[in-house]
This record gives sequence, structure tokens and C-alpha cells, in this order.
Amino acid sequence: MPRAPTADWLCIGETRGRAARCARAHGDGRMAAWGCVAALGAARGLCWRAARAAAGLPGRPSRRCYAVGPAQSPPTFGFLLDIDGVLVRGHRVIPAALEAFRRLVNSQGQLRVPVVFVTNAGNILQHSKAQELSALLGCEAKGPAICLIISLNSSVFLCPRLSWLSLQVDADQVILSHSPMKLFSEYHEKRMLVSGQGPVVENAQGLGFRNVVTMDELRMAFPLLDMVDLERRLKTTPLLRNDFPRIEGVLLLGEPVRWETSLQLIMDVLLSNGSPGAGLATPPYPHLPVLASNMDLLWMAEAKMPRFGHGTFLLCLEAIYQKVTGKELRYEGLMGKPSILTYQYAEDLIRRQAERRGWAAPIRKLYAVGDNPMSDVYGANLFHQYLQKATHDGAPELGAGGPRQQQPSASQSCISILVCTGVYNPRNPQSTEPVLGGGEPPFHGHRDLCFSPGLMEASHVVNDVNEAVQLVFRKEGWALE
Repeated sequence: MPRAPTADWLCIGETRGRAARCARAHGDGRMAAWGCVAALGAARGLCWRAARAAAGLPGRPSRRCYAVGPAQSPPTFGFLLDIDGVLVRGHRVIPAALEAFRRLVNSQGQLRVPVVFVTNAGNILQHSKAQELSALLGCEAKGPAICLIISLNSSVFLCPRLSWLSLQVDADQVILSHSPMKLFSEYHEKRMLVSGQGPVVENAQGLGFRNVVTMDELRMAFPLLDMVDLERRLKTTPLLRNDFPRIEGVLLLGEPVRWETSLQLIMDVLLSNGSPGAGLATPPYPHLPVLASNMDLLWMAEAKMPRFGHGTFLLCLEAIYQKVTGKELRYEGLMGKPSILTYQYAEDLIRRQAERRGWAAPIRKLYAVGDNPMSDVYGANLFHQYLQKATHDGAPELGAGGPRQQQPSASQSCISILVCTGVYNPRNPQSTEPVLGGGEPPFHGHRDLCFSPGLMEASHVVNDVNEAVQLVFRKEGWALE
């Protein structure tokens, strides 16, 4: 049996006790710990049918084989899959995701069609996200044994025994919110202030930025700037520094931990033209270049209601800048879903993936599966609109947020599929229903996006990602068995 891809996966045990001991011995707190129990369905009073029901999976496990037969033509379509709310919620894998990948992966552990994972998350390294997905999705339901999936918050999933498919998600199949910043080479040599959390320096360097300054480095160089937290205020006045190199731009990779510190220091850099220790009588305008990723106002984790996303932080920064200067904060680059640039970048990765697999037929259709009407559906429909205009009139201008040179699109359509396992709740579709009094629903998109209610209407609405995959296979004439 192939070994699990990361150290966070636990060994296959013969009893529940052994799996529990394994979980206690190896769980390290970084992600959900998994314990698998190879026990017969009737053992300990549990049957495999009850296990499937508890995991939210349909009745009897299918014994169908999904390997591509010799008569199967090369794919002319690909998937753009969101992660949070579609494949996982927090540290919990959504059971339908395992069923979906049982259909998407052949018996050799290879994807039957090109797949790219497109997430607005940005607080993790690209290769680490790929390893995490390999661990979560590299298995399938097989037979009547029991699997316990033990998460750090003591939640337990029961599902049939998992056998490793050896699915390996590569880093170039994962698009984080800031991945398209690799294309902004004109800023890669500039000294950039970076905001976010997690491995921000490593992420910035991986994107090509060679000279970055963190919030902590700036705060330590100019301790008088960060004054909100009384516990962090200095008791004495330090000497002013004049040897700190000028900052030439700002990178906003994701929501930071201390919003008040990041908002204050970013404003100081913009108002001082990169020299926050000096200050200027008149703030410069245009201000220093700002590159930002992830416009999501809200996102869905384990909580019952959505959580603030980086779009909320951007909203705060824009409002403060407008109030202080009377002018609008401008972006040289704005990426992450729903920006067209992110979908162009995803399409290019789909094309390269197909070429590596030797699939000669061009990928003409993209199916974008997501849980957020504002980012996933809006973005897919916006890109579809872009593709239609490009087909008839040539590629239109991207506006703010895109390198000037893009390879012409081979795709002709991008079809949006909305699932009900994340932000979107069919019983309470707040963002799509009119408000009381007949007014328009609240617009959760970014300021620089034109609000078009029609772009928030998905081409298809399904329960989960497994139903989405089945829908696409039927539309494309692909057999499910």
C-alpha cells in the first residue's frame, strides 16, 4: 500500500484503538489528523451502510471502474475547482469530494481530465497546498470496512475504508490568490512592503519579488508608528532612523493578523511616498504602486456564518485612504477570483497540463465549480463574457490588474456551477434575493467591479462537487462507468 503523502496522515490500523493511539502519537496540530480503521462492517456494532450514511455518502458503494477505456477520446474540457466550501470546510474534507475524485481519477491515479484548483487563499505556500490536497483527495471509498477521520476539534467522519489512489497534486495545478503576481515582472526588483500572514516572505519570493520588507521589520525600524496597542508602545522615545531604504510599493497578499498595525503602516508608506520616518506635507498622488490579491469580502469555514475575508481588509484600507486624502486608492494589479486575470492564468495552466498528458485536442470548455456567488460564479461568468467578446471582437482590455501581454485564449466558454456546501445556502440566498421594499440586493464584490446581477446567476446549481462532476460528464457524453 502506498504511503500517505504527508506526515499529517496516520497509519492504517487494524482496530479503532490502534487508530486512536496512532492519532495521539502522530497528531502535530497543523491540520486534521486522520486515522483509518480496517475493521469489518459488523465489528463493534458498526456496519458499512451506517458509516456511509454518517459520512453523507449514498447507499451501497459503487464497484464501477472509472478508468479511461481505449475508446475514450481525449478531453476537450477541464475543471477549475474552488477548495474552501467545495472540497473542504476548514480542516474537514467534504465527503462528496472523495466521491467526485473517484470519478475524476483513473486506476493509475491519473486525472482523466485537466483539473486546476483555484482558491482565494494565500497564507500558505503553493507546494504545501498541493501536498495538502494530495493527502485529502488521494483516496477513494473501497468496500465494507470502516474509516475514522479524526479532526483536531474532535469531530469524527465515518466513511468506507479508503484505499490510496496515489493521486499527486502538483504545485502547478494550484492557483493561490496571489499566483498571477508572477506575471508582474516590472515590480519584482523593487523594494516592496508585504502584508499578510503565514510565510509571506517565502510567498513573495516565490512570486519573483526579490526585495521585500515585512510589517514587523517596518514596525521595528519605526516603533513610533504603531500606537494603537498600549501594551506595545515604547516607554521612551527612540532615535529617528535615516538609513532605512525607501519602500517602492505595497504587496497585499492576504488578510493580516493585526489589522490596526497593517492599516496604519500601509497608510504611512503611501502618504510618505515610501519614507514613513520622514513624512510629507502633501501626500503624493498617484501614490506608490499597490498590488493586491483576494477580494473576497466573506468566506466559509466551520462557523455557521461566513467570516471576514481579505476583501473586508481592502474595504477598510480604501475607506481610510479616501477619508484622509479625499482621493481614491488605486491598484496596479488586483487579482484572485473574480478577476479575469486569475481565470486567464488558470486557463494557461489547464492548457499546459493537457500538453504534458499528450492530449492533442484543445481544451474548449472550462467548468468552474465554486460555492461563492460573488467570487466563483461572478468570476466564471465574467470570464465567459470575456471569452465571447474575444471570439467575436478580439481580446478586450483587462483594465487594472493585468500584465499587458497574454496568450490568446483557446477556450470558448467558462461555465459556472454553484454548489451548496459553502457560502451559498439555497435556504437563505441573501446575496441574490431582493431586499425588503424591492431594492437591489447588497453587492459583496470589490469596488472596482461593475455590479451586474446577471453575472451572479450560475449556469447550474447542484448540491455538491460530486453532482457537479456527474453533470459535466453527462453534458460531455462521458460515461460514468
